[in-house]
Amino acid sequence: MKPSGERRARRKLPARYAAVVMPLTLSVLMTFVVSAIATLKSLGPTQAFIATWPAAWAISWLVAFPTLLAVLPLVRRMVALVVETPKPN
Repeated sequence: MKPSGERRARRKLPARYAAVVMPLTLSVLMTFVVSAIATLKSLGPTQAFIATWPAAWAISWLVAFPTLLAVLPLVRRMVALVVETPKPN
């Protein structure tokens, strides 16, 4: 057994996966919040909200994730037009 002070190092994904992990994380979090707000506004805090929201979230995520993958290169170019690139030291 390892002493309590030693922890096993967590393994991380290689950097090449960042282009997929970032939009995946963003799409999960954003659709989670937006679908909850929209469903709550439509149905109110009822049992119907609890029954409906997971399906509403899943459908919104299925649309959002591929959309983010498709538009992210365009968004990066648009941001580059309005944000100054940092100068190397």
